[in-house]
Amino acid sequence: MKIRSITYFFNPGWPPDEKRWRQAGRFLRDARSAFAQAGYEVQTLRLATISFARLLDDKALDGLPQMAQEFERRLPESGADYIALGPALMEAPRSYALLPDAIAATENVFFSGEMASRARGLSLPAVRACARVITACSGIQPDGFANLRFAALGNVPAGAPFFPAAYHEDTAPAFALALEAADLAVEAFRQARDVTTGQQALTAAIEKHARQLTRTADLLKYKYNLRFGGMDFSLAPFPQEALSLGTAFEALGVPQLGRHGSLTAAAILADAIDRARFLRAGFSGLMLPVMEDAILARRAAEGTLSVKDLLMYSAVCGTGLDTVPLPGDVSAEALTPLLLDLAALSLRLDKPLTARLMPIPGKQAGDPTDFNFPFFANSRVLPLFSRPLGAALGGDGRFTLFPRPHDV
Repeated sequence: MKIRSITYFFNPGWPPDEKRWRQAGRFLRDARSAFAQAGYEVQTLRLATISFARLLDDKALDGLPQMAQEFERRLPESGADYIALGPALMEAPRSYALLPDAIAATENVFFSGEMASRARGLSLPAVRACARVITACSGIQPDGFANLRFAALGNVPAGAPFFPAAYHEDTAPAFALALEAADLAVEAFRQARDVTTGQQALTAAIEKHARQLTRTADLLKYKYNLRFGGMDFSLAPFPQEALSLGTAFEALGVPQLGRHGSLTAAAILADAIDRARFLRAGFSGLMLPVMEDAILARRAAEGTLSVKDLLMYSAVCGTGLDTVPLPGDVSAEALTPLLLDLAALSLRLDKPLTARLMPIPGKQAGDPTDFNFPFFANSRVLPLFSRPLGAALGGDGRFTLFPRPHDV
């Protein structure tokens, strides 16, 4: 298991507050060293800010690309690899339209867009705005790679350490850990004689690492007078079979991920995480990113794993739809129903879900992907069975979906 990211949450100020940036840099460098001494490889250091729409008032939003470039310029001096500038907000409709230009102007800056939340309900205009961001970003680079830095958010609270969903809402800074832990599930179920034994082994492994990580986090918390927001044990994979969540599914007995039985496997794995005792941050479920997982990428290429399957599994576990390769000519009108389904799930199930979709220019369903990126396993473009919405769902309103009462 590795630490995918130590994520530091703060308000960077605009113009930038030098003292806050120096504090962020000191903490991140010290934290990397502290966790390394505790025996953990730290892959990246990241910064997450309050929403850019709150850093810039409505009249200044046109300056977002320049602000993003300035923050990116400061990354080396802070020691951070990446920065997330938070979501476009429902109450600031113009904020969505500015995201493609800001993403095009930078390389290491991430963004998101709010679609639904407990407090504000589900916004149909915001869902459509996120779909337009995705289609616009698909043309920034020839391979559609720019969409790696944008996610549409359904019911995602502040403090999630995985990008692009990370953002801050407090006045005081904080930190949290995003963990790459799919190998814990692979080890637990490869050796298990039955489901219960495997679950117990996975829960125990999570708790063991959580105790070790918490000891180091507590030392940093008191040293820097920071709030420790917790750990996101989302069993994030790496594109090797031994580090694949798909391998864990199939170790449970599913012949091929995507065939019937996969949803049960997802529920079993997610339940094992839920049973573990640790300070939770973010999603703490299953992360099923198609192109970041060797087995998911393979099964998608073979045609056994579909977009509908991934959405269905989100109902019992994970983080939503992640690094999903789609045809390059997909329209915003066709993406909107898929995003709407995910947003509705997030409210009805009262859980955070995201969509990071990657239309690839010039590619059609079934075409192979050819990304040259060490964190990707290439796959094939997945078909999207979607048509534009009409009637009430084609309108401009906002509505609320309540979770199903437990006593019904």
